Amino acid sequence: MQQLDGAPAPPSELQALALVNFGHFTTMRVTRAAVRGRDLHLARLARDARTLFDIALDPVLVRTRLREALADEPDDVVARVTVFDPALPLERTGAPASPRILVTPRPAPRGPASALRLRSTAYRRDAPRIKHTGLFGALAERRAAQRAGFDDAVFADAEGRLSEGPTWSLGFWDGDGIVWPEADVLEGVTRSLLGGGTREIRRRDLSRMRAAFTANAGTGIRPVASIDDVTWDAGHPALARIAASYEAIAPQPL
Repeated sequence: MQQLDGAPAPPSELQALALVNFGHFTTMRVTRAAVRGRDLHLARLARDARTLFDIALDPVLVRTRLREALADEPDDVVARVTVFDPALPLERTGAPASPRILVTPRPAPRGPASALRLRSTAYRRDAPRIKHTGLFGALAERRAAQRAGFDDAVFADAEGRLSEGPTWSLGFWDGDGIVWPEADVLEGVTRSLLGGGTREIRRRDLSRMRAAFTANAGTGIRPVASIDDVTWDAGHPALARIAASYEAIAPQPL
């Protein structure tokens, strides 16, 4: 059940997400009323609310709305928290805003996820450091990759520098540690929790990496089997160690 400001969300209030689609969100896995990286999710929401709406979003209120929305849900769900103003008109997005909090739960994924086969594509998300609701371009690239026989897309610039995927961070194991592409990307919560270094990674550098994976708060760590024609062992021991390290991070209570 979707809840808007602690009550069932009426369709009329949700129309703005389809017709105007100006807002931001974060997605988290909630297990037994606790969230791995809770403070990072709340900080992201507060930062983006100030950037998009020029307001101070109360993290205590966000936690209250999450507890209300998830009270009757299973012990393991993925919850999306979207901040938007249903009254903000398409013609006047610069008007003063009074954003509201929408909580949308969905079942958490079960079992190990299969390894991904990715196609690189020249694309950069709008305002990539904000987790905003404008997903059309990213999802269009995902669809195009899937229609071409891949599982998903991974973004690169015109010079072949890799960045991120439509809804996840891209990570590598180079034999010594975790490496993230140095690029203008959303710094994902899972990425922040895992740590590691950053450096510029081009398509021509892929063959020097020992393993690859995606990181996302909803699904955790997922192996990457290939990017274009470069392949990796999806069962590389480093990936199991990275996943175990992530799972060992203690969740914070809502």
